[in-house]
Amino acid sequence: MSELQTPHAGDDHAKDTDVVALLMRQHGDIRNLFDEVEQTTGEARRDAFRRLVRLLAVHETAEEEVVHPFARRSLPGGEQVVEDRLAEEKAAKETLVALDDLDTDDPQFMPRLMKLRTDVQEHARAEERYEFTHIRRSTDAAKLAAMARAVKAAEAMAPTRPHPGVESGAANMALGPVAALMDRTKDAVRGAMGNR
Repeated sequence: MSELQTPHAGDDHAKDTDVVALLMRQHGDIRNLFDEVEQTTGEARRDAFRRLVRLLAVHETAEEEVVHPFARRSLPGGEQVVEDRLAEEKAAKETLVALDDLDTDDPQFMPRLMKLRTDVQEHARAEERYEFTHIRRSTDAAKLAAMARAVKAAEAMAPTRPHPGVESGAANMALGPVAALMDRTKDAVRGAMGNR
């Protein structure tokens, strides 16, 4: 095991009580995993990339199920803010799927990974500026904690592969093999939010 190795999201079993802090930590974990993929080779790179794919899938699933619905309802111009984030997520998922079809030793892998990294970092900055800041300002500690529990529930249920063009729970349901997993993810999120 490499000393650079970043754990899977949720492996720390932290008692997160603020959804924004939890998601910001995931952004840091994502940056660290990009570093690990870049700095390793061979099997270590393949392993780091698998973990990066899973963390990105976990993070985006959590945002789609927890953060975006709250932002749509609660933020000024929330509908447009969310639509912009979904467009960014779709582009990143398409790049990620193209990368996932390559071996990590392929000469095209690193240039595509660098493009993905740029896209993901720009997306994360936009989330932090347009969603996270406003979420923290517009809700109380109990709601932040409830949203954090829902994100942790999504982490436990999230798919291990991203699906481009599927940026909503409803669309995910049409995916056949992923349908049961997404159903469980939605149930876990709703249960954690107290919305069963």
